[in-house]
Amino acid sequence: MKHLQILTTKDNSVTLYNPELNETYHSVHGAVQESMHVFIKNGLHYFTQQFPKTEISILEIGFGTGLNALLTLVESEKINCKVNYISTEPFPLDMEIVNELNYCDLLHLREKQRQCFLEMHKEKSVSNENFKFKLLPNEFMKIIFNSTFDIIYFDAFAPEKQPDLWTSETFKKCSLLLNPEGVLVTYCAKGEVKRTIKACDLKLETLAGPPGKREMIRAIKS
Repeated sequence: MKHLQILTTKDNSVTLYNPELNETYHSVHGAVQESMHVFIKNGLHYFTQQFPKTEISILEIGFGTGLNALLTLVESEKINCKVNYISTEPFPLDMEIVNELNYCDLLHLREKQRQCFLEMHKEKSVSNENFKFKLLPNEFMKIIFNSTFDIIYFDAFAPEKQPDLWTSETFKKCSLLLNPEGVLVTYCAKGEVKRTIKACDLKLETLAGPPGKREMIRAIKS
């Protein structure tokens, strides 16, 4: 993965550019802003405010740079909620690239939080009092899960770049993996994606998107 290029986005957080796909891992309008808006505010915060729990489970499809997982780790400590977090990523990053990501400095994280971020990438697992993490280096549709989830972060590359992950089969599997009242959030709000999600027993909500994007999706398991 050494061909990946590091770009600085408008909120000064970095993202990666994959020239083979002609695609960035996050919005160039702000990587941290996008993740906070889509996955933390409208996923994690929404669910924990609706259903105050001491422990929740999250599945992420598309670990990428680990930004969503890192922000979830930080927020789990703030809201005093234990998070069991599983992420899928068939193409984990080299540590050479991980060491160039500026999220820990930008967010002024403590040494323990920084170490957790590196362990997510290097060891593929983290376990502490607030955050239990496991990275599955395989394709989502090839994984057999032994548990269900309260929240799904759907963060695959865009449908035109990774069409095999935006199919009805994928979202049917997501629906089966969600607990009742569980939520799925994604940055993509294309009409075809909306129609596919609606057909999978999920209640669709179209929300305001992050900077640079008009809309995003939250879907709820009835």
